[in-house]
Amino acid sequence: QVQLVESGGGSVQAGGSLRLSCAASGYPYSYYFQGWFRQAPGKEREGVAAIYTGSGTTYYADSVKGRFTISQDNAKNTLYLQMNSLKPEDTALYFCAAAPPWTFGGRWYLPKEYIYWGQGTQVTVSS
Repeated sequence: QVQLVESGGGSVQAGGSLRLSCAASGYPYSYYFQGWFRQAPGKEREGVAAIYTGSGTTYYADSVKGRFTISQDNAKNTLYLQMNSLKPEDTALYFCAAAPPWTFGGRWYLPKEYIYWGQGTQVTVSS
């Protein structure tokens, strides 16, 4: 049973930083795609960043490039999202997701590419 558990969300002022963590357990594969998504009230879930743990290749949405960094600690089976220079528009429920490479179609930003999902952690940025 694969489980993804996010943590690290909270409330910060604009310009502040947060680091989100996603602890994975029960994962049977050696390499996989992992992503961070977010969903604000009344909006669709959108891809923020992704990483392929086999090569370390990373992907970012234009809206977060230069501010957010995705990383993976394979020894701890933990995914991170370092978020700097936070803006009010970054306010959302943040989810981590994962998928084995043979199911992945290459569109890292689409929720339907991922099989496993966490429950989410709330990030609120005030102006």
